[in-house]
Amino acid sequence: MRASYASDPATARGRRVAEEESTFRSCYQRDRDRIIHASAFRRLKHKTQVFVEHEGDYYRTRLTHSIEVAQVARTISGALGLNGELTEAVALAHDLGHTPFGHTGEDALHALMAPYGGFDHNAQAIKIVTSLERHYASFDGLNLTWDTLEGIAKHNGPVVGDLPYALAEYNRLHDLELHTHASAEAQVAALSDDIAYNNHDLHDGLRAGLFSEAVIADLPLIGTAYAEVDRLYPTTDSYRRRHEALRRVFGMMVGDVIETSRGVLAGADAQSAADIRHLGRPVIRFSDQMWQAIRAIRAFLFKHMYRAPSVMEKRAEVTQVVEDLFPLFLHHPEMLPRHWAAQIAEAGDDRMRLARMVCDYIAGMTDRFALTEHARLIGS
Repeated sequence: MRASYASDPATARGRRVAEEESTFRSCYQRDRDRIIHASAFRRLKHKTQVFVEHEGDYYRTRLTHSIEVAQVARTISGALGLNGELTEAVALAHDLGHTPFGHTGEDALHALMAPYGGFDHNAQAIKIVTSLERHYASFDGLNLTWDTLEGIAKHNGPVVGDLPYALAEYNRLHDLELHTHASAEAQVAALSDDIAYNNHDLHDGLRAGLFSEAVIADLPLIGTAYAEVDRLYPTTDSYRRRHEALRRVFGMMVGDVIETSRGVLAGADAQSAADIRHLGRPVIRFSDQMWQAIRAIRAFLFKHMYRAPSVMEKRAEVTQVVEDLFPLFLHHPEMLPRHWAAQIAEAGDDRMRLARMVCDYIAGMTDRFALTEHARLIGS
């Protein structure tokens, strides 16, 4: 049963460019489908989550991560009586703006773009779905509903202060009310992201040999999960033992969000999605105890995975790739693909426009394409 505070496609805020709506799909379903069919979504297949994409077929990419986030989000959304289609659309789109090489590429591009307004992957996702995807005859971008755009822009909370330039540019045209919280559906997508990456990074880190099961057994939640698996399946092999334990950790996090959020929503007495936006606080959250456990797991992963010596070595290599490509294209924009020629001509000597164009091009690269182009243009 749909809750009163769920987002209702019948009262959605509409699209920037008016369209005739589908007779058999809701507006949120169309948003989700357009995101899935977007070029940027397909490119996530070859964009790193933590490891460089070509190092192993079993490690998560941005695409597999986005699918996992959407699955978690849909489960939580359904349990809370929210709109599953909107939740899924935001979840699938939340990483569209990521650069090649994960957060390493983002850090490098943000530093290079410091004189030109910086770089933010959430803002870049908005730019992709409102401008850079160019497949439709009537508009640039995907022409998503206001509700979905709002969720992409502020699923992590209100965006205040100095806005990333890509978000500021669009918000001047189409006010996303960045000072408020997003819908409950978008908030679900944000916490589903936390759940998914904490669990799959533990799994990928174990597979990569960056840490052992004995070490993580001391972390909150994990030791309890392993103990239960050992009790139920004392003779199972190590791979099944690991999977069984981590899926229990996964389940504990999901269950905690559902139960905690039910209590928060009941206390909020919200009667509409608009009420959720204007409460001044999030309604989808972990319990304090679970949040402390997740913070401990994050701290462990930061030290033993994200800053592991082998990962740091690769970070230095791929940072250099971005640092080499950016000035090359900035000083020689004629080296960009031919279909960028019209935009290059429009930019002329405007350094700001050229830099942002180069940023869009590099941010859209996959890991393998960035490495290939670097080898071709600069040498390995």
